Amino acid sequence: MSDHLLVIDEGTTSTRAMLFRADPGSGPGQAWTCVGSEAAELTQHYPRPGWVEHDAAEIWRKSLNVTAAMVAQAGGADRIAAIGITNQRETVVFWDRDTGEPLAPAIVWQDRRTAEDCARLREGGHEATVQQRTGLLLDPYFSGSKIGWAMRAWPQLREAGARLMVGTVDAWLAWKLTGRHVTDATNASRTALMGLDGGWDDELIDLFGAPRAALPEIVDCAGRIGETTRFGGSIPVTGMAGDQQAAAIGQACLRPGETKATFGTGAFVLTHTGAAPPRSDHRLLATVAWQLGGARTYALEGSVFVAGSLVKWLRDTLGLIADVRETAALAASVPDTGGVYLVPALSGLGAPWWRPEARAAISGLSFASGKAQVVRAALEAMAYQAHDLKEAFAADRADWSALRIDGGMVANDWMAQDLADMLDLPVERPRFAETTALGAAMLAGVGAGLFRDLDEAAGMRGTVETFAPRLDAETRRTRLAGWAAAVRAVVEPSQRGQSGR
Repeated sequence: MSDHLLVIDEGTTSTRAMLFRADPGSGPGQAWTCVGSEAAELTQHYPRPGWVEHDAAEIWRKSLNVTAAMVAQAGGADRIAAIGITNQRETVVFWDRDTGEPLAPAIVWQDRRTAEDCARLREGGHEATVQQRTGLLLDPYFSGSKIGWAMRAWPQLREAGARLMVGTVDAWLAWKLTGRHVTDATNASRTALMGLDGGWDDELIDLFGAPRAALPEIVDCAGRIGETTRFGGSIPVTGMAGDQQAAAIGQACLRPGETKATFGTGAFVLTHTGAAPPRSDHRLLATVAWQLGGARTYALEGSVFVAGSLVKWLRDTLGLIADVRETAALAASVPDTGGVYLVPALSGLGAPWWRPEARAAISGLSFASGKAQVVRAALEAMAYQAHDLKEAFAADRADWSALRIDGGMVANDWMAQDLADMLDLPVERPRFAETTALGAAMLAGVGAGLFRDLDEAAGMRGTVETFAPRLDAETRRTRLAGWAAAVRAVVEPSQRGQSGR
């Protein structure tokens, strides 16, 4: 009996497999339980300042291992109804069609090596065209400039000729599992090579210097994507979406206006906008929320490059904490930061600023400042960045009435409450926090015919807890004014640097 759904959740710092089982006697869309999880850390490579790489062979090997562990826990391949895939977006893999092996390092979404390429294209007047066609901006974050750089810099890619295959991580895993070279529409919409309401755009492909023949076929997020026989039997792969879109689905953001924020390595806010491609006048991104039966649903997105990675930096580089779980107690141990602000531009500033040259800063330090104040300032930066995004969404006529949060950071009750306080909104946190994997499971279930649609699959979400705002308006205004000054001090030098290039 195939009574399990298996999800491969391939992230930036780890890859995981999660197993969901239908409870006996439950109706459609109800009472599915996560019964297993296996994870493996991924090595981060930083060959130069601003460069971030992964070994795609390591991604595959560890994804294969954790998935095999979950198949074994389920009792074999015949117990798995379907596999769903969700992945870090914008990261690009290059591999050989004949050998199936990587031809170069994978360039990670955080990588900034193409900042000058993007600046040249912007100065050449191309950003309006890119935004109009793709919903994205000219920034190293997106895959197109990474692919173009790699084609110029790595001769082995050009030498591979027709053997070269290029894709985001979903395409890499789908190829290794099923032998099909496909990517889903959500991941394709993050490359800056796909028209927001169409397919691969040949003019944009030429603009960035990408190899058209090496790109994958764009497919739905749910359906018969392929089959894998890697685990002792045939298992269909029926769901695929980028991690942030999967999280929005897992949070049941299925109606226009419903909004989720994921606080993982970075922070990503998606607001469902409906069946028409949105356009932003305030430097937000338009993206595909999902594609089913060839029809697309859209979202506006605000992307912040540094969130959980800031706490990791406090722990691993500065040594201020030994464990991330210390941060809530440290933040609560002081009444405020004493005027300390931390602008976490360790990989530049994302939305709504989009300043790749910006650098992080800690301001307001005095002899009264200690570890607790700096750690609290780091956590407060999450709410400040979310507030900046809320203002941009509101200006684009997509204001939030509530916020659904997920990701590793939101286990921190202090941070969840601070978000509610600074946004002056109710903040909802699901009891089952792994919403990215849950969204991939929902898509796989729809693709396998276990659910009629995403509405029925949303019964998998379960219960939530709500944090209500309780901060007085004057304190909120004072804190936000201090943050605005701290950001200006970071943004203005980067603006001068851009104009002086």
